[in-house]
Amino acid sequence: MNSSVHHVIAFTLVILTLVSCRPAQEEQPPRVRFVDVTQNSGIDFTTTSGANPSSQILEVNGGGIALFDYDNDGDPDLFIANGATLDSPDAGPGCRLFRNDGESGTIRFTDVTDIAGIDLNRWAMGTATGDIDGDGYIDVHVTCWGQNAMLRNRGDGTFEDITTIAGIDDDAWSTSSVFGDVDADGDLDLYVVNYLEFDPSTPPPPTRYKEQDVLSGPQGLVPQADRLWINDGRGRFDDAAPLGLIEETASAYGLNAIILDFDDDGRQDIVVGNDSMANNLFVHAEREGETLSLIDAGRASGLSANMDGSEQATMGMAVGDLDTDGRPDLFTTNFSADTNTLHRSLANGGWQDRTRQYGLGMPSRPWLGWTTAFVDIDYDGLEDLIILNGHVYPNATIETMDSRYEQPPQILLRRGDRFNSLPADQADNWLGIPRRDRAGAMGDLDGDGDLDLVTAELNGPIRVIQNQTPSPPNRRAVMIHLEDDRIQTSNRNGLGSRLRLKSDPPITRWIHSGGAFQSAHDSAASFNLAADETDAVLEITWPDGDITIHEIDPTERMIIKHSRGTSVNPN
Repeated sequence: MNSSVHHVIAFTLVILTLVSCRPAQEEQPPRVRFVDVTQNSGIDFTTTSGANPSSQILEVNGGGIALFDYDNDGDPDLFIANGATLDSPDAGPGCRLFRNDGESGTIRFTDVTDIAGIDLNRWAMGTATGDIDGDGYIDVHVTCWGQNAMLRNRGDGTFEDITTIAGIDDDAWSTSSVFGDVDADGDLDLYVVNYLEFDPSTPPPPTRYKEQDVLSGPQGLVPQADRLWINDGRGRFDDAAPLGLIEETASAYGLNAIILDFDDDGRQDIVVGNDSMANNLFVHAEREGETLSLIDAGRASGLSANMDGSEQATMGMAVGDLDTDGRPDLFTTNFSADTNTLHRSLANGGWQDRTRQYGLGMPSRPWLGWTTAFVDIDYDGLEDLIILNGHVYPNATIETMDSRYEQPPQILLRRGDRFNSLPADQADNWLGIPRRDRAGAMGDLDGDGDLDLVTAELNGPIRVIQNQTPSPPNRRAVMIHLEDDRIQTSNRNGLGSRLRLKSDPPITRWIHSGGAFQSAHDSAASFNLAADETDAVLEITWPDGDITIHEIDPTERMIIKHSRGTSVNPN
């Protein structure tokens, strides 16, 4: 950790623990059940991203979504970053905000876009959420083709566009953005991932792929450089590069990012997933006369490419702890005819490709993956994988490209050191239908303690997927939110925190920004505990390196608030 002296600080830890009412029966894994409940959810919305089928690369990503509690009523609401068309790229149907009004285990949303004063009609791509000014309300950053937008949450149910006031004017094609306290001063900085130069008025001609005419890019088009913006504590931002806070790097086809302490030095790092180029890992390095300098250790650490040295097309990213060592491992989804990749983090700061060991290589080659997430779906203490799939080439077929344009989502259940596809008899309803899925975000939409899912299909409907997997009689679901109430911080949701359950084996989760493709999961951590486990011990490592210890009683449904007292060193 970055400090051996711990101080008195204040926080609130909200823990929602669910007691299952399922009657006792044989100890078999529960039937995994994710059900499309969109029809009765109040959401009837089709996304726009150019034409269908796509003819240009600007059209293929679709728009991202965010689950976040904008009105501070305790449940996650939904923001949709919506696109436009090549004929009218600056005047699309507009982004949307839906308020979560569900009660008693139901999922019900209400469109409050107009009430909230959101009027963002240009070609939006992705979204990130975080409290940039420390007022206790979560704000929204929206990436776009062209000028990005920062929407400040006024706290009265409305938002205002403060992009220019915040100082983050950027007219590049931005795909994803992520919040995190990179300079360790208690507020949220912003990393914006940029892609390539594209002019809808003069689009490039088709190119050839596997003897087929396909849309051009990214190769052959001009990549753009990312931007790191440093928060001054009042919601205004400065470009980190001129300040010497991050080394100048080559432009790249950027698609995704995560801010988290990846090398366990107590400071927040940045992983960037690029399209058909080396991935980046920006870590802190001490230099003479400097207190902060981020350098790219992607190649040196082994994270920039797979075990064959191939630079991949990284779309989705997910963080989990597969070997229970407390360090974040990284799973990425990639292009078809390639494999998805699992990098295990090592104690020396390096990374090792363990894709084959976990059975995640060859089975992924037909798929083109986007959003992905680690989730313990079947209550066995091991994190499983959810992957959204869909090709970018409308003419993709098994005969021409060993793949298909529309592809079903996947759930991969972990069994020991292997991931296996969900049994065919459980791949019904939402899972069994091929689509052009792109974005997704997870959160407890119905208040029952497990994680539900919202997905966005390219030029297709927003879908609400309820997790109806029954909890076994010997397990309990626990959902944890962090609220950091220190006066000097605006990182109130603890983005960048590590939560480690002192069980056997220990279970680790992280609350962070980024990873979901152009999207934001609700900032919460999900655990499953044994029913007979009492006084479970939870260790929280906050983004600034402070450590607090808490006892959890999983036998009652409760909301527990702690005043943040003296930090402790568990060692």
